[in-house]
Amino acid sequence: MKPYKEMSKEELVSLKAELEKAFEDAKGKGLKLDMSRGKPTPAQLDMAMDIMDVLNSDSDMKTEAGIDCRNYGLMDGIPEAKQLMGEMMGVPADNVLVYGNASLSIMYDAVSRSMTHGVMGSTPWCKLDKVKFLCPVPGYDRHFKITEHFGIEMINIPMTPTGPDMDLVEKYVQEDAAVKGIWCVPKYSNPQGISYSDETVRRFANLKPAAEDFRIYWDNAYVIHHLYDDKQDEILEILSECEKAGNPDMVFEFCSTSKVSFAGGGIAAMAASKANLEFIKQSMTVQTISYDKINQLRHVRYFKNLDGMLAHMKKHAAIMRPKFEAVLEVLDKELTGLGIGEWTRPLGGYFISFDAMEGCAKAIVAKCKEAGVVLTGAGATFPYGKDPKDSNIRIAPSFPTPEEMAAATDLFVLCVKLVSVEKLLAA
Repeated sequence: MKPYKEMSKEELVSLKAELEKAFEDAKGKGLKLDMSRGKPTPAQLDMAMDIMDVLNSDSDMKTEAGIDCRNYGLMDGIPEAKQLMGEMMGVPADNVLVYGNASLSIMYDAVSRSMTHGVMGSTPWCKLDKVKFLCPVPGYDRHFKITEHFGIEMINIPMTPTGPDMDLVEKYVQEDAAVKGIWCVPKYSNPQGISYSDETVRRFANLKPAAEDFRIYWDNAYVIHHLYDDKQDEILEILSECEKAGNPDMVFEFCSTSKVSFAGGGIAAMAASKANLEFIKQSMTVQTISYDKINQLRHVRYFKNLDGMLAHMKKHAAIMRPKFEAVLEVLDKELTGLGIGEWTRPLGGYFISFDAMEGCAKAIVAKCKEAGVVLTGAGATFPYGKDPKDSNIRIAPSFPTPEEMAAATDLFVLCVKLVSVEKLLAA
């Protein structure tokens, strides 16, 4: 079929009638599928069930150094867990703090602490007239919710195939002292699946911020979440790059095992310079006596090391890969050459990003919902939920089965076609 924009009005009207009939038929199928969040499927969670057998009432609950994990203490995490999470991020254990189960909580804490107590002696943000954050878009909605919650002004930075537009990042960071941070998902980004190039990482490390308390919020959520054995993205390690560039304190890195072991029962960690960690610990000593060291011990004994984690992630990939391929197969077959959408082909992570014709995303998401498929809300991948072009849609293939994903994508492309035709006829 030729591109929709090259069709005559008569052809579009005829096509619209066909698509409307197909849509009514689709509604009659009674689909009930939720692709709104990147949730692991039960099969993925089942794979780690034997982690529960690593510890029992007869287990030795002490670390290698003899610390009892059932008791208070080791606020920054047991040494073995710091080592494991350090291996995951590619940083020394001495640069790691291990928390509870969610990296999102660590990020929230980092912003909250900066608001009330500043960053390593700087003025608390709550006492400043203006605080700004850079937000690569499309990006992770929960990042944006944190900064919005604290009343921080968010500035859109377009993503490119190699990461955020670094010319813009450098301009804002180096010229405006009100810019205090930037959200980053550097590997298999949410939602596009883009991994930052070496040049992008080095440009981040070599930033010369106007604000002494500027920090890169480096959410390495998908650091070991590959889909293929033979095609994998790798990125430079940001802490060491910052150190080389003379900016050792400029980055906060986050990761977790939420999509490795259990989404609600993993462990999360932060990596930063020792100076940053000492400042953060001052607040932590007030906030907690220690996090769940028994869960930390459970993870260490189960995975043992990075090799153990990577072997486990291959099992995840075997489940995830067919779902991504089911989506891409339908998109390729049904939409290639029509000029009404573009989509990413990630090698890892949890999402596929789809860009519809301008002004169509909300209508496509609404149509899908009408026929029983729930997608992430249009606009969610932008600060304040406002996509200036109303075109980006995040597809989360992880939870449904490959067969359900194919059925859901069939409906999705039908909605894309119908809304696109309506848009063209209205114009």
